[in-house]
Amino acid sequence: MVERASRWLSNLGAHANLEKDTFVPGSWVLSLGGAEQSHVNVEHPGDIFYEYLRRLANHVDEHGQFGEPLRVLHLGAGALTLARYIEHERPGSVQVAVDLERELLDFVLDALPMRDPGNLTTIIGEARQVLTAQLAGEEFDLIVLDIFSGSGAPEHLTVPGFYAEMNSLLRPQGMVLVNVGDDPPFAFADTQIHAMSEIFGTVMASAPTEIFSRKYPGNMILAGTQSRIDMEMVDRLRAAGPHPGTVLFGGDLDGFGKP
Repeated sequence: MVERASRWLSNLGAHANLEKDTFVPGSWVLSLGGAEQSHVNVEHPGDIFYEYLRRLANHVDEHGQFGEPLRVLHLGAGALTLARYIEHERPGSVQVAVDLERELLDFVLDALPMRDPGNLTTIIGEARQVLTAQLAGEEFDLIVLDIFSGSGAPEHLTVPGFYAEMNSLLRPQGMVLVNVGDDPPFAFADTQIHAMSEIFGTVMASAPTEIFSRKYPGNMILAGTQSRIDMEMVDRLRAAGPHPGTVLFGGDLDGFGKP
């Protein structure tokens, strides 16, 4: 059995490598230019290794009725870890994955195909242009934005107008989920909480508890929705972990989101 796959990506000027994780059976690690990017368990897609992806998956679990299919838009594909999770946990879900790098997406899907490829549509293009030009009029239960980290993010993907465009594609109970990687003092995360708060009726933030001290780098998951938040759902998110973790929303987010 193949233990490793590699491909030169001319657009990125780097090698993409997929290597078996010898510590987690059935899992693979995607690296770009030697830097680890994604971890995916293709044999057991319900198992998620990265902490921030587990927090995203917790939101997926809480959406709608358990096990019912969802319509999900992924802005940023990676190794399609969350898409595979949704395919496994919510059979029949219809998903769209948007990525700027065709070579990378083709490499991942050639090496590690989806189990039900007919329910995944891939679009190559810049995220905001795809939203407005190719997906206008579509409706999604969840939109997952996982394409930037910190202040190096493209500015046009960090402003309220972009969140408004995502909001326009949501079903009434829909939610936008954003992975924000940042460093102390979390100034970039503040700007994103502020931008989302201009558009959504409720914004939540979940992360390892230490992140909210603003002293340690890491990933924060932001969730924006126009629907009413069920406190029992928030309690379940808090209990789901990974631990130690914190979920804040409403007044609890005072002090964040102020650029």
